Amino acid sequence: MSEVITIGEPLVIFASKDSNASLTDAVNFQKLMGGAELNVAIGVRRLGHSVEYISQVGQDPFGDYVVKTILSHNVGTKYVSKDPNSFTGHQLKQLVTKGDPATFNYRKGSAASHLTSDVINKIDLEGVKVAHMSGIFPAISDTAEATFKTLLKRLVDKDILITFDPNLRPPLWSSKEKMVKTINEMASSADIVLPGINEGKILVGSDDPETIADFYLKGERTKTVIVKIGSEGAYVKTRDGDSYTVGGFKVDKIVDTVGAGDGFALGVITALLDGKDMKAAVKRGNAVGALQIQTPGDNDGYPDKKGLEEFYQKEQVSE
Repeated sequence: MSEVITIGEPLVIFASKDSNASLTDAVNFQKLMGGAELNVAIGVRRLGHSVEYISQVGQDPFGDYVVKTILSHNVGTKYVSKDPNSFTGHQLKQLVTKGDPATFNYRKGSAASHLTSDVINKIDLEGVKVAHMSGIFPAISDTAEATFKTLLKRLVDKDILITFDPNLRPPLWSSKEKMVKTINEMASSADIVLPGINEGKILVGSDDPETIADFYLKGERTKTVIVKIGSEGAYVKTRDGDSYTVGGFKVDKIVDTVGAGDGFALGVITALLDGKDMKAAVKRGNAVGALQIQTPGDNDGYPDKKGLEEFYQKEQVSE
């Protein structure tokens, strides 16, 4: 089995090519592939580590496109199944010159939302070192939530390192209360929790990084909480009481913020797999996030090893 596994829904993205036009008015689109967990998988592979992606797509042209594209990134598809009775999720995405783009999803009732726990019970977890979990997949349906929890339990039973990114998507949940309760319960099973400071306001009721960290450190397995604080970098606190901030990197121009959080996660994961300490792992997370926000795609900015080294050299820092 691969070093890293993750589970999620891949989305076929139709990204507008008409700058600053609303999704209503845009007429020119480019077909791309996205999905937060898949972004992480692609970035992990780009930095030299094997990764397996767990999902389900429709038996349709979009599903064929997804599988073909995943394979082109050398990400494993052994556990990507096809559902002949459901469609592959897709999304419209606005082109903006700065800030967050508007998006519109077509995913309710998608193939991924019908992925059952039967698939999870067949997964070989031998050799898996890290499992990256996100709050998006369990939000897409009750079936997906149950499947997610089945995988989470298997990972805990195997004592596999779990990273968890809340990745809040309120429109996907039936209520804010359900979202907060479910996300926080799942986070308690993770070794490393990766909330954003704005997510902390919703999930914890505070935008103070230490307060957010202290909340998640109450989790039964949680050893480290890394709170993403935007351009300032990230605040880290461990169960042992060690705490520090790792500064971010300044960029000349922010093109698109989509994929930055996923870039941060994959930076942390790959650095730990490379034997780096937590401070170096968070620095790599900040670096990958900074590279990603300078590109228009969901994962176009994720570097390979050479690109990461060149970035550090440019910034005159060492890992």
